Amino acid sequence: MNSIGKYPLLILLLFPVAIVHGQKISGMENYAVNRPGVVMIRTEYSANVYVNSMKMDNRAFNALLDSIQGLDQAGGVSAEQKLDIVLREMNNHPARFFQTTFDYIKQPEQITATGTGFFLTGDGYVATNCHLIERDNAFIRRQFILSAFQAITDASIAALESSWATTFNEQQRSLLYNTYASVYSRLFSMILYGLKKDIYVVYRSDREDKGPSTEKALAAVVAKGQPMPGKDIAILKIETGKEEMPVVAVGGNTLPRVGEQLFVYGYPGPVTNNDFLAAESAIEPTLTTGIVSAIKKSAGGWPLIQMDANINHGSSGGPVCNEMGEVVGLTTFGSIENTGGLAAGLNFAVPVAILDEFLDAAGITPRVSSSSRLFARAVAFYDKGHYKAALHKFEAVRQVNHFYPGLYVYINDCREKIKKGIDHGLAPVERMLLISVVLLILGGAVVGVGLRGRK
Repeated sequence: MNSIGKYPLLILLLFPVAIVHGQKISGMENYAVNRPGVVMIRTEYSANVYVNSMKMDNRAFNALLDSIQGLDQAGGVSAEQKLDIVLREMNNHPARFFQTTFDYIKQPEQITATGTGFFLTGDGYVATNCHLIERDNAFIRRQFILSAFQAITDASIAALESSWATTFNEQQRSLLYNTYASVYSRLFSMILYGLKKDIYVVYRSDREDKGPSTEKALAAVVAKGQPMPGKDIAILKIETGKEEMPVVAVGGNTLPRVGEQLFVYGYPGPVTNNDFLAAESAIEPTLTTGIVSAIKKSAGGWPLIQMDANINHGSSGGPVCNEMGEVVGLTTFGSIENTGGLAAGLNFAVPVAILDEFLDAAGITPRVSSSSRLFARAVAFYDKGHYKAALHKFEAVRQVNHFYPGLYVYINDCREKIKKGIDHGLAPVERMLLISVVLLILGGAVVGVGLRGRK
């Protein structure tokens, strides 16, 4: 046994508990340590939608106007009421007023699916859900047609307002939307051409001089399963250059116990797409907490973790962590109420054991990067008020990754606290232990060299 193995208590006292496997950490420390390794997944589909152009049947439309003009003779009909009559007639008999042509409108469209993932290794492997990057063709076609219909209908309504020199109210616009929906579903064809899919990993990086920014890296699919009820896992890879990415530690493949505390990270759509929030805050993940409500079995026969932590669309693929800050599963799906919305607190995660199957098949070993280990130590020192020790570790992180998320906020805060004399410093006993451990390590190294020399 080497000298370090002889003195485990000294090591525990020397280094913060956050870096010791199996030790619980606070929720604040859980977020501080794991937040940098959580990423957003964006799957962007682009295509051209070709739509038959349409024209108004002037004869039918003029006949309608003539019939309305006859109402003027009776009196008491306002211009607003006449417009309502025109729109209702168009809605009731769309085939009478609209005709197809042999011309096509080319409408470029792009739709985006967003979700959550996390770094498995410092060189850019990412875990997420398969359903975020793999959708069936029928769903994609439907989304593109809906998007194209929205754009073309808005343009058509604006053209009518311009030619009729009027502004439609909300009720009239709604009636026109129904009219155009009926027209396009019955009379016009929509053709999807040139479908392209790009998958991106979006993550935060920090610069000392410019502050936080958002990076968007093209990802390659390394391995994938099938959306639920299949094994809903995907492994992605991005190019990282010289920087070592922050990593979320993956725990063992033992299922968590019912009642165990969980910390769930994600990018819920209602928050990410909230117009009242600054755009740059979209990359900050949301943390929700809960417990393991049950261990269920999927339709395929493998286990699922039921939890009461709140999630929403956009949280899929996010890490579900235990009280040690280790990933025990990936958020995957919720339960649907009779109203069609997500049922609160009835959500499910795919356990790490299923993730391990894909990692083993791809020959990937998840490992915490040195930058993440250093950052975890620094955060633990920081939370204890040892700001000089924390600053030393944060500076070490900078040597490995200049753009580590949240790094410069901590560095600046440590410097400010040290400048104000707030640093608590290491206690005399801790300093003595530090010296003792260093001497033990050096002594063990010298003994080891001597033994090898004798051999």
